[in-house]
Formats: sequence, C-alpha cells, structure tokens
Amino acid sequence: MKVMKFGGGCLRDGKDFLRAAEIIKGETLTPAVVVSAVHGATDVLQDCLKMVGCDEIQTGIVIRKIRESHEKIACEVIKNKELQNGTIKAIDAKAQKLERLLYGVSYTEEVTDRTKALIMSFGERLSAIIMASVLEDIGAEAKAMEADTLGIVTDASFENATADMPTVKRNLKRNLLPMLRKGVVPVITGYFGCTPEGKITTFGRNGSDYSAAVVASALGADMLEIWKDVEGFMTADPKLVPSAKQIDRLSYYEAAELSYFGAKILHPRTVEPLLDTDIPIHIRSVAEPEAQGTLVHRSGAEKVDIIKSVTFNRDIAILKIHGAGVGHKPGIIAELGSRLSASGINIYSVITSQTCINLLLHKNDAARSLEELGKMSGGIIERVDVQDNMSLIAVVGEGLLRTKGLAAKVFTAVAAEKVNVEMISAGASEVAYYFIVDRKDLEKAVNAVHAEFFGNEKVANR
Repeated sequence: MKVMKFGGGCLRDGKDFLRAAEIIKGETLTPAVVVSAVHGATDVLQDCLKMVGCDEIQTGIVIRKIRESHEKIACEVIKNKELQNGTIKAIDAKAQKLERLLYGVSYTEEVTDRTKALIMSFGERLSAIIMASVLEDIGAEAKAMEADTLGIVTDASFENATADMPTVKRNLKRNLLPMLRKGVVPVITGYFGCTPEGKITTFGRNGSDYSAAVVASALGADMLEIWKDVEGFMTADPKLVPSAKQIDRLSYYEAAELSYFGAKILHPRTVEPLLDTDIPIHIRSVAEPEAQGTLVHRSGAEKVDIIKSVTFNRDIAILKIHGAGVGHKPGIIAELGSRLSASGINIYSVITSQTCINLLLHKNDAARSLEELGKMSGGIIERVDVQDNMSLIAVVGEGLLRTKGLAAKVFTAVAAEKVNVEMISAGASEVAYYFIVDRKDLEKAVNAVHAEFFGNEKVANR
C-alpha cells in the first residue's frame, strides 16, 4: 500500500488538481492521499490573522477571496454538474464556518494559538474536498477525510505538534483500512491534527509532509510518495549554482539535515515518524511523473567522495552572550533557551566557548532575542550583542565524520575564494558540517564548495 502526498505547489489551479487526480487514479492498488492547501491559501489566512484588528469589510474581502478561488477551481475541472454543485455547496459550508471564526477574531481583536490553529486548518479542509470530487469526476471512488475526524491525535503544541503514534495507528487502521480494502481513496487533510480533547493543532508551516509520514507509518505503508513541483533534492540550489545536479538517493538523516538547513524539498520533521520503519520516501515531480526523482531510505549509502549536497540558509543571525564564565555556568543554556522559547523563538543551534555562548537564530528573531536576553546582563553575563548579516552553509553526506581530510577540502576551497569563515560546527550531526559566513560571501562560498566536489565553475571574486 502506498501513501501519496501532493503539496501546494502542485495544486495551483484546476489543471493541477486534474493532473494529480490522474496520477492517483493510475495506481494499481488503492492509495491513501494526503493534500496540502491550494497554493497561496495558507498565505491568505496567515495574512488575515496578522490583521487582528481589521474591520468587517477587510474580513469579508478575505472570505470572498477564499470562497471564489476554490469555487473557481471546482468549476474549471469538475464536469459532472451534480457533483460540481455538491462540491461548491461543501466549499460554501466550510467558508461560512471560517467566516464566523474570522469575524470573532476581528471583534475581539485577539487570536489565541488554539484559534489560530483552527483557522489555519481550513486551507487543507477545502483542498481535500476539491481533490476527492475531482477523483470522483474522473471515475475513481474517493472521500475527503479530515485529520481531526480520522483521529490524528497529537500533543497540545498548537503550532509545532507531534503525533501520538500508538493512538494514531489504532485510529487510522480502524478508520482507513476498511475504505482502502473497498477501493475508496481517502483524501486526507495534511498539516494539522488534534489533541485528545479534539482541539486543532498544526505541524508547522509545510507540515503536510509530516502528516503524510504519520499516515504512512500508522498504516505500515510500503512507500511514501511526496509529489512536488520539482524533481527532487539537488547537489545545491540551482538558482545559486546553475550546474547543480539531481541526487538519486539519500538517507533519512541526510534528507533531514538538508531540509533543516535550507533545502525546501521536505519538511525537516518528515522522517521522524518513519525512523522505526523501513518505509522509503520517494520525491517525485508532477510535471515529470516518469522522472527518477530522489529516493530517501532509512539506511544510508556513501558516495566515493562523500558529499551529497551543499545547502544554505541566508537568513541567519548570531546572538552572542558574553561573560568570563558563561561556558562553565550550570543551567545557563537551559535558562537562555527557556526565555526565548517563551517568546516563541526557535534556536537553530548553540555553539559555546568558555567566554561566549553563540545562538543561531532566524534573522527575524534577532531584535526580540536581543531585547529579551539583554535583560540578563549584569553578573555572569557581561553583555549580549547580535550579528544579523550572516548566512549558514551546510555540507551534507553520509560518512562525513569518518572521512579524513574532508573538512580541509571544504575550508581550503572556501579560503581560496577569500571568504572568511566566522564559525564552524562539526560533530553535532554524523552527516553534516556547517559553517557561518557573511551574507555577502554566501554565493562565492557555496559555489566554491560545490566546485570542489562536483566540478562546476567557481564564481569570480566579487
């Protein structure tokens, strides 16, 4: 049995839905399908929630935009008039519920994490309705299934939830296997689940990949296919390195590191539900369904020259906590993390010395982090400052730590381009080195490392 997930980049208009539906219908065995929201729908909802105090007119504009864009897709692609009318009616019912929620936020001028999670789930709810109807229209049996109704139970983290796998496994086997045996395609909402009490939680932005992995693990699937608008992982971002090549095979951990440090192919947590399984992940392109794509296995496979890919995150800031003994003070890192976590700030990594603790953060969190931790100055913490013009580069490959001289090749290539490395971390992961450079040197550094291992032309000094 196979689980197939279709991302928002594959679901932009009626033609995209029809293309995905044809791929699903072409399967020999009935698959379970997980869908993201229609491309752009999540952004519309997110932007609306940023305007907490917006008036009724603005709220009405948002609802009209959501309703009309989804009804347009249904009318474009569903030919059976009775089915089309039923789909539009179902879309309208969801839009009315969403409208009530948004007006409530507008009137109260506040939005809780719980309310936000519920509102943000509507993109996937609407997408599942359309996909199930398109499948029905082309002759397949299908049914839209919502994660909370199915029993995808999570902890109570509303914006970064973790599935309760034993409970999910019991629920999905009870609720999905009978449908699959009858040849009915369940079209499941990605991105969100619910607490045991039924409160909606989300898996973070682009979390439908994680949803699909949860479903695949719970059902004991033979394969998880992630359908994207790209062919798979690359040796580098082709926008930065035009000679980048597609990667045929990765391990779970290589894929996770690449995703965490900048490659947007998979949600970084996708492999978590699969770690105790042998379920491979196949990244495939809807534009070229016959292409090989990238196969992600539990077990790794080393290349002769080890490195699989060079990825980056250009939006990094370094928060520096200075003090003569900060590296030796028990509990200080826990306190720093607790203060930032309470403000909703994620720490990418921590690099310490005796006199300085360096926190890697998203640049958008730099000012808030500086303000929050600046309150701790005095005593053991002498001062806190920030560098917000940094980029992180990650070099990823199975066997990286066991290969002598590899780090020297990486940093010799970077030094030859006269790029200064601000900070280096090795050993935190068995499959990745990462280092920090000034943002202006990012392109030169990435191209230099890629040239060293994959042979592309280096960019000229700038």
